[in-house]
Amino acid sequence: MFTIPLSKDLFKKEKNTVIKSDDFEVNTFRYNSGIEALEIKNSKGHLIVLPFMGQMIWYAEFLNTDLCMKNMFSEPKQAKSIIETYGCFAFHAGMISMGCPTPQDSHTLHGEMPCAPMDQAWLEVSAEQITIKGSYEYVMGFGDHYLAIPSVCLEKDASLFDINMRIKNLASVDMPLQYMCHINAAYFDNAVMTQNLPDEAITLRESIPAHVRPTEQWSAYNENLKISAPINTLDTPNMYDPEIVYCMDNISQYIKNASFKMHIGDKYLLTEFSTLEFNSATRWLLYNGDQQVAAYALPATCRPEGFLTAKEKETLIYLKPNEERSFTVRTGICEQYI
Repeated sequence: MFTIPLSKDLFKKEKNTVIKSDDFEVNTFRYNSGIEALEIKNSKGHLIVLPFMGQMIWYAEFLNTDLCMKNMFSEPKQAKSIIETYGCFAFHAGMISMGCPTPQDSHTLHGEMPCAPMDQAWLEVSAEQITIKGSYEYVMGFGDHYLAIPSVCLEKDASLFDINMRIKNLASVDMPLQYMCHINAAYFDNAVMTQNLPDEAITLRESIPAHVRPTEQWSAYNENLKISAPINTLDTPNMYDPEIVYCMDNISQYIKNASFKMHIGDKYLLTEFSTLEFNSATRWLLYNGDQQVAAYALPATCRPEGFLTAKEKETLIYLKPNEERSFTVRTGICEQYI
């Protein structure tokens, strides 16, 4: 294995190939907005990662299938909060706070990490896999101090890939931690969602965030969902605007390794993770003319209802000084063999 440091000077408007082999191709380029992008290709598809912007995965396509939500952004935008550039396949939500803030919260939607200006980025390359890594030191006078090291790993001939986050508390006092691997999967008509959790573990979110504007029809539909089995087939898109959100709490009581699938004909999207790392998951459905998403599994440490709610419900994690946590999610798409 060898390492290639990535400097911003490598990223021009024209694509520049930095690695090319029988199994991989890696290109650097820069969007018109000025955002640096790294494209990683293998025989099954490709990823576009933003190495200096929270290391979000802007785009993912494998097995000739676009995995990313429909959105209003033709390219990533210069932004300090995720709402200003909400078009990516996946981003890191957190780390001190996460979710939709209540009126009493002081944090932005999904916290400081999604658009974080990364301090460093590099590639780790072997014959079998390519990993993009980065580091971000968050430090605030009279506040928190941590080191975040995210990474994305793609193996040769694979249509699944790993998203990892390692976080270390650098402060001399305990640090609160909320984290979600926010995977914005595409919406597919009549897709069927399955998981190795019982239905009773999947409950409808009853709180209504500030960005949701309920209609009379939507409110009636939600009331019915409270007493119905969870939605498993995406066959009523007109009812998913505003969003429908399900929460799964304390899922480690049911399983050690969670597996969520979204079946689309002869393929299925897959998201897997350890419930020792992520003891919560969220399902987010939204369908309108501008945005269409079926985030069938968002692994998290707690519900995405903001910092103060997590504190009140005692679902915040606290890292001791110099303590580290690591989180890994495997996701992508597979062919359905019958």
